[in-house]
Amino acid sequence: MRKTPATNRLAPRLRAACAAVAIAAVGGATLTGSPASAAPAGTTQFKGVNWADPRDNYANDPVVLSGLSLSDTYAQTYAKASRVISAFRANLGANTVRLPINPYTVNGSYWKSYRGVIDAATDKGFKVIVSYWEGTGAQKDGFIDDEATYWPMWDTVVKAYQGNSKVYFEPMNEPHGYTDTQWADIAAKWLSTYGSVPRGRVFVSGAGYNDHVTSVCADPRLKGTYLSLHHYGFWKDYATYDQWVADLKERIGNCASRTVADEFGAPMTTGLDYNKPDATNNSINFIQADTDTFRKLGMGSVYWPGLRTDDTYSIQKLIGDAARPWLATTNQSGADRLAWAWGHGRPVQP
Repeated sequence: MRKTPATNRLAPRLRAACAAVAIAAVGGATLTGSPASAAPAGTTQFKGVNWADPRDNYANDPVVLSGLSLSDTYAQTYAKASRVISAFRANLGANTVRLPINPYTVNGSYWKSYRGVIDAATDKGFKVIVSYWEGTGAQKDGFIDDEATYWPMWDTVVKAYQGNSKVYFEPMNEPHGYTDTQWADIAAKWLSTYGSVPRGRVFVSGAGYNDHVTSVCADPRLKGTYLSLHHYGFWKDYATYDQWVADLKERIGNCASRTVADEFGAPMTTGLDYNKPDATNNSINFIQADTDTFRKLGMGSVYWPGLRTDDTYSIQKLIGDAARPWLATTNQSGADRLAWAWGHGRPVQP
């Protein structure tokens, strides 16, 4: 998730000039096969939340999800994750969780433990979206940090989970360093490299900050994949309900049948009531517009974040013993809007 405006950096401009060369020159071992190529038949089956590292998933070391510890064994990670996943279902009715990865997490010793999260979620029947996140500091520029570690990371993840139909692969979160064309080239390279992965289990991020899917939707090389969109109320100081609906629809174009909003969110720990209209409040306008529109367009959605320690947007918080965590809902009206987006509950009451 991006909480601050983009800033101009010299490094991204220099790296962009070399991106096309890097895309062609560096890659992992191709995994062959015959993927399913049919376009996804709608996305309403994805009713989910993000589970995040307290650092917003940008890290130059392993990502450690809120409530977990780097020192946890596989068994400890699996046990804690099982309870958190169960709480997502019990409290929110979720059936999907989006998880971050980076090379530090996958290519090192922590991968054995981190797999406990993915395994626990799929064993509970959850769909899991595994997404690559770049690093922080100078690395937080919208580019793949290091292709020499990026492709081996995906080699490992794909080999481990290509046989698990509940696991979905998102090659990169918010690839804003690249032009629309450069990003489509990278996504196409990912698909050709991992030809054994059915396209219906790949989420191609929208270009920029995942902020529009129209360009990747139009690229025939990416046919058959899901598209992931991000949408946030802080992108505008203020907009009306109707303006937020129009903004969202413009970013989706005619691609709703392939699109999942795998990040959207607003403050949940500040006491806002999302069940009642308040035309003066940008966040309320935004959440009501997004959830109504997702429902009307038949789109799946994955809230940011379901759980992230000390994030005002987090719709869940940790409670209970650290070894046996459970979750509590931070804003029931926000949970009600998620339920509405996912095809349940009641509309906003005037």
